Order: sequence, then structure tokens, then C-alpha cells
Amino acid sequence: METVVYTVNEGLKKLVKTLLTTLDNLTVVQRKITLVIIDIILIQFSLILALYLKYGGGFTLSRLSTFFLYSAIVTTIMIASLYINNIYNSLWRFASIEELILVFKGTTLGTIVIGIIGSLSYLNFEVTLVMIFYLLNMAFIGGSRFSYRLLRRAFQSYKKDCLPPTRVMVIGGGEAGAMLIKELLHSREINKRPIAIIDDNPCKKSCLIHGIPVVGDRNEITSKAKELAIDEIIVAIPSANKKELKEILNLCKQTKCKIKTLPGIYEIVDGKVSVSHIRDVEIEDLLGREPVSVDLKEISGYLKDQVVLVTGGGGSIGSELCRQIASFEPKQLIILDIYENNAYEIQQELIRKYNNKINLEVIIASIRDKKRMEYIFQTFRPQIVFHAAAHKHVPLMEKSPTEAIENNVFGTLNVAECADKFGAKRFILISTDKAVNPTNIMGATKRLAEMIIQTLDKKSNTKFAAVRFGNVLGSNGSVIPLFKKQIAEGGPVTVTHPEINRYFMTIPEAVQLVIQAGAMAKGGEIFVLDMGEPVKIVDLAYDLIKLSGLEPNVDIKIEFTGLRPGEKLYEELLMAEEGLQKTEHNKIFIGKPLDLDFNKLHMELTFLRKILMDGEVNQITQLMTQIVPTYKRVEGL
Repeated sequence: METVVYTVNEGLKKLVKTLLTTLDNLTVVQRKITLVIIDIILIQFSLILALYLKYGGGFTLSRLSTFFLYSAIVTTIMIASLYINNIYNSLWRFASIEELILVFKGTTLGTIVIGIIGSLSYLNFEVTLVMIFYLLNMAFIGGSRFSYRLLRRAFQSYKKDCLPPTRVMVIGGGEAGAMLIKELLHSREINKRPIAIIDDNPCKKSCLIHGIPVVGDRNEITSKAKELAIDEIIVAIPSANKKELKEILNLCKQTKCKIKTLPGIYEIVDGKVSVSHIRDVEIEDLLGREPVSVDLKEISGYLKDQVVLVTGGGGSIGSELCRQIASFEPKQLIILDIYENNAYEIQQELIRKYNNKINLEVIIASIRDKKRMEYIFQTFRPQIVFHAAAHKHVPLMEKSPTEAIENNVFGTLNVAECADKFGAKRFILISTDKAVNPTNIMGATKRLAEMIIQTLDKKSNTKFAAVRFGNVLGSNGSVIPLFKKQIAEGGPVTVTHPEINRYFMTIPEAVQLVIQAGAMAKGGEIFVLDMGEPVKIVDLAYDLIKLSGLEPNVDIKIEFTGLRPGEKLYEELLMAEEGLQKTEHNKIFIGKPLDLDFNKLHMELTFLRKILMDGEVNQITQLMTQIVPTYKRVEGL
């Protein structure tokens, strides 16, 4: 007997699956035709049942003879009324109160027209018959829409029962949380089951939202996650500011759950919440930094209708510079990079976004090639130059110091001299905190690049300035992508030293401040960006492991490998002798320009170039310490 029941159940499931698949694969026209045919059948059935209920045993052949004419008139009117009310443009799978309203409007309008025609013709439809037909017709047509949705939901529940669903706790019982829960319950593709809701409003405790209970406030996140065996937490408070989001995420980190979030309220521009909006929590969410504000009027004033050149335009910072500059309507945007793949990617991105509305030029060239740089400047006459091209990987440059000097020092000199020679208005060098009291060749070359633009500024009509900031989250070669890759591979996550820390900023906000600093430049400044508080690298490792729903040193091991050659425990943003001045922007400060001798520096650079050409690599470190007095090379700890 059990075998027979099981066979029947499986047969019904296959039949339902086939039916649902067939309906899903219908074209728009086929779907509309199918709906019309179904509605015609339901109208006929409603009419026959209304006649039977009205007349019962008195449903004679004489009345039946008029049924066919009555049926044709009623069906035509009703189908036309439903069509006018757009009932055939809605999708069954998303049937909701809106579709029910459309059915109500369509059947009501059709019934009124039927009643009017009946009263004016020889048919003389009785009011009670029309009302019975109206109620039956609305019930059958409305029910047909919802029956499909209920059938699909039942089948989806069966599918989800085949695999254990992810048990989800939703943080936030507001509109966003409610919409998210509703979609999770109805989603065909995502096997997640909302189990509980956390909300700080005491009035909501023990209430149900779409059948899911509010179990407590944020202070109960940890205990309820453990008690209810939660697998995943989704933070659904788009209106939360960065500080509040950080507090909530820090509480969620204390659980063993995977943590996801919805984007900010300004990112959900259509006012709707979808499971497609859910994203993994990123480290920047835990920094608690409020969005950077910039003076758009000031920025657009110096970029609009200008020819702007971005060297290293395919890199992490360079490509973001191109994205943001493009929005300020430059006369022409020139992307220069030695690596063609990166340049191609940002080119295609900007073409897709702006189509023919941006004058874009992509040039593959090396900043080391002075003649090539002169040709480019002579041809395009850039008025604003953002110099982001550089070698930046500390350990690699320690092993290849000549490459660091060729690119970061003489490449910068080539571009800066061309800017001066061909009359660029502004030249902004992208620098780094590693240029402060450098302990590695990369930092020393970036400090020397700063010295070059400061000395050039004294004798040039071009306004030269540098912008110095720390690490940017997610940039090529930064620690965050490395940690994510190590976690995905099962570990270990490698950290050089338990006490090492760094300043961090997101790429977009760093670039916004770079562009803002460019607007402020009067010549010779080194702008220093406020990076907030330094963050321990080991804390980042712990956070990333926990955000992945794993336990540090249990699921993923953390290993300390020792400081690399030239690596500091603590980075500095400003040299002591530079001092610090405020600007009108609370995130941007100015280091006082040093008194540098252009002729002396020029002679030292000439000698440095000769050493490189002669291949006397063993003299490089000694000469660099003479040119950059603050450079103290450290072999590693």
C-alpha cells in the first residue's frame, strides 16, 4: 500500500513539474492566449452554475435555448473588460493583491455592462442572476490566478525540503526586512528559510512579519543565533548610518554565522528590495566610515571642458580616477597605461556607460620613454595630469630596485617635465604613506618623486602637488583580496606580524579626495588625507574569516610569517619636519613644502641615472640614502 501511495505521489509531482515548466516556457503571446482560453471556460462554467443556482429544477429547455446567445454576449463583454483592465499583462507567479484588484475591476465593469445591455434588450437579465454570475465569475477568475502561485509555492517547498535550507536571521523588521522576508519565502532559486527577526523596537517583539517572529533586539543576536541554529544573518537596515552598521556587524561577528547585508538606502534606487541586492559584508562596512563629502562645484570647475590625462589609468586608483573624472564632463579623457588589458577594461566600461557622450583616448605607452611622453603631450596638450603610474609592491621592488627607480623616479620626472614644457595647468602626483621616513626602496622612490614635483613647482607655471594616503581596500595587490583567496582555499591566512597595522580607505573615497585636493592645489603642496584610525592587519584577518561564517584558528588557521624586507610595523602619513596645516576640507591636510634645491637635486638625479645605465646596482642604496635623507633601509625583523 505504501509503495502505491509513493508511486502516486511521485507521479503527481512529475505532472505538476511538467505543467509548471510548460507554463513558464510559454511566450508572451502564447501566455495571453492561454489565459483567455482559461477565462472563457471559467466564464461559461460560472454562467451555467449561476443559471442552475437561480432556477434549480426550473432550468428548462426553453431557458437552455437562450443560453447560447446569452453566453456569447456575456463572454465577449467579460473578456473585453478584463483585457481593458490589463489582467492579461500580469504574471501568474507574482499574483498578489494588485492582480486581485485588476480582477475585481474587470469583472465589475463587465457585469455592469452586461446588466445595462440586458435591461435595454429583450433578454431582460434578472438582477439576482447577474449578481450570482458576478460573484462566481470573480471567484473563479481570481482563484485561477492564485491557484498557480499556490501550486508553485507548494512545489517549491517540496524542492526545498529535498535539501536542508539555510536558516536565516534577518536584522531589521522595517519595510526592507519585510520585503526581503517575503521574497525569501517565495523565491524559487534560493534555498533560504527565514527563521527569526531582530529589531530594536520593543513594540515589535513577539510580533509576526509574514509569519516570522521578532525574537528580540540587537543585544540578543548572539544568543538567538545559537538557540535557533542560525546559519546566516542578513542585515536589512538600508537606512542605517555607517557607525550603526558597524556596531550591528560587530555583534553579528560574535556568532558563527555567515553575514550578509543589503546596500545602503541610496543604492536601492527603485525603492524595492530583492534577494539580488543581498551582498557579502565587506571590510569597509566594519570601518564605520561615513561617506566622504566633496565640493562638486569646485571640482567640476577645474575638470569640466578640460583635457585630462591619467597615467596608470588602468590600475586600481587610476581606473577609479577615470570613472569619477568622466562624470565631470571633461573635453577629453586620456587613459595612459603600459598594461593593455587593464586599459581595455576601463575603456570598455566607460564606453558602455557614456556611449558617444565622452571623448575618450586610450594610449598604451611607458612613462619611462621620454620621447613617447613628449609626443603624447605635444599631440593632446593635456591641461590636467593625474600621475598614478608607479610600481608599488614593496617586497618585489626590494628585489628589483632599478625597476622601482626607473619607473617611480625617472618615469615621474619624464611626465612632470612634459607637463611643464607643454603648459599643463595642474599636475597631481599620487603618493603614499610609505614615502614618510621610508624603510624600503619603493617608499624612497615615491619620496623622491614628491621632491621632484616640489622643486619643479618653483620654476614652472604648472601647479605641481602630491596627494599622500595609505592603503586602499580592494586595490590590486592589497592584503584584503589575498586574505579572501586564502580563506577560499581553506587557509592558512598569512600575516607578517601580530602587531603590524595600516591605515585604510576605500578606493572611491580616496579618489574623491585626490580630485578635491587637485582643486585646492596652489603649487608645491603635499596633501595628506585623513585615513582615520589605523587597523591591525591581524584584526582584518579575524574579521574576514568570521564574516565567512568560519572560526579563526579552528576552521581557518592564521599564521605569522615575519616582517618582510623593508616593511614597517607602523606607517606614518607625515614627516616631522613638514608640519601639518588644515584646509577647508576636514579630511585633507597640507604638509608644509620643504626648501629643496632644484639644481642640487637635478645633479643627484643625473648621477643616479648614470649608475643605472652603468649597471652599478650595489651603489643604488647608498646613493638613495644621500638623495632622500629620511630613507633608512630595514632588512626585516
